[in-house]
Amino acid sequence: MRNLILIILALKAISRNKTRSFLTMLGIIIGVASVITMLAIGQGSKQSIEQQVSEMGANMIMVFPGGGQRGGARLGASDMPQLTWNDAISIRNNSRYISHISPLVSGNGQAIAGANNWPTSIQGVSTDYLTIRKLDISQGSLFSEYDINSAAKVCILGKTVINNLFKNGEQPLGQIIRYNQIPFTVIGILKEKGVNTFGQDQDDVIIAPFTTVQKRILGINHIQNIYLSAINEESSQLAIEEVETALRKNPKLVSGNTNKFEIRSQHELLSMMGSTNQMMTLLLAAIAGISLLVGGIGIMNIMFVSVTERTREIGLRMAVGGKERHILTQFLMEAIIVSVGGGLIGIFSGILASLILGKIAGWPMIITQSSIILSFFVCAIIGVFFGWYPARKAASLDPIEALRYE
Repeated sequence: MRNLILIILALKAISRNKTRSFLTMLGIIIGVASVITMLAIGQGSKQSIEQQVSEMGANMIMVFPGGGQRGGARLGASDMPQLTWNDAISIRNNSRYISHISPLVSGNGQAIAGANNWPTSIQGVSTDYLTIRKLDISQGSLFSEYDINSAAKVCILGKTVINNLFKNGEQPLGQIIRYNQIPFTVIGILKEKGVNTFGQDQDDVIIAPFTTVQKRILGINHIQNIYLSAINEESSQLAIEEVETALRKNPKLVSGNTNKFEIRSQHELLSMMGSTNQMMTLLLAAIAGISLLVGGIGIMNIMFVSVTERTREIGLRMAVGGKERHILTQFLMEAIIVSVGGGLIGIFSGILASLILGKIAGWPMIITQSSIILSFFVCAIIGVFFGWYPARKAASLDPIEALRYE
């Protein structure tokens, strides 16, 4: 009952100076709202990155020929080791954790259809590539193994290429386009995927059998990269070990204990980007948290002013039997109410700001329950921490000196 009376007295003391109390809360409100908004941006970015990496193939593994070095000098392209289709076959025949495998050869050039032309890239792959990269065909069909073996001049177009080559809305399927003067028959259209995490337009591409790109476009007999897919995300590391073991059987890809190739996985990329995003989120939250510190200092300052203004009141209460702990509890309660009240308003303001910012800017925003709970407890701690010393000063006043204070 006595504690309830102290809370009521604290609320009355705060209500006597509404404007000053609100301005004291303002630092806490801004700090909490900023922290919640920054964390919402960070969590939204993290989920967006994970989703986009997953759309590129969460289990995807990539093999690149290594640059190698001799005498401290990096080797040129002609001296670099070269991957071959036999290396891909070796991996496929000696792996239990690989579900799909595809070579990749690519080049840049000019695509022409009628009077329209468009600079784009062409990728030579096998039939597994679309599964690895999670690409779908919206119309038409994928080329066959027969097309690969015969180096057929057939291709699949991305949406961006279609929009620039068939500007009048013509049906691309069955049409002949020319790429670096080589005619290709369009047999399929890729489902639109948009821009990826790195700002690359995934629809600005032409896909053809890798043998066709090798022989008719690039004039090479090796492959530039090998793309693979592990049976599941948990098996990615085991799949990487199998790939390394298979490739090391080719003496041209090994120099002593050094591999002349590099293996990268989407899991590795996701971990790196996740760590960077987390660091940036914590940095933004820390900067926003400075507002909470400023708000706490504001509470301490106002509580000192309040103690000074109410010195005679404190002396009178002590003279009629009020104890130190009662004075301490009342002033501490005032600080906590101001801090927690500001925190609650700040939480609602942060949620509202996150929703508005996400709507206007189009950013992914995720408001987590943990950020709200954390903000609430931080506000309570700030109230206790910054309210303790002024409350202790009020409780330790000498009643006689307090009554004589002008």
